[in-house]
Amino acid sequence: MKNKKEGNYWTAYYDPDTNRYFAEIIYTSREGREQYDYEITKEIYDKLGTFSDDYKNEELIRTGEMNYSFENTMYGTLGPERMVWDEEANEAMKECVQKEENK
Repeated sequence: MKNKKEGNYWTAYYDPDTNRYFAEIIYTSREGREQYDYEITKEIYDKLGTFSDDYKNEELIRTGEMNYSFENTMYGTLGPERMVWDEEANEAMKECVQKEENK
């Protein structure tokens, strides 16, 4: 099974050691940066990349459980600059990303 899928603004990861799936959506521009991390299901992961429109992939990711949000733009933030709902899932995703980058 493929351990990483990506589009223009999103990346999804599968961690075979923990059998967990994660996805992140990141927008970066002159105006600032936004990042949203999700724990997703296998079903969501399997469907990612099957749409020709990245917006549909992002919509699908957003049906997962959000565990981290960062919004810092020149227009102000929509909420606190950093909100972590699930610290354990956030750390597990970071470990998964690190494993994939070390391959």
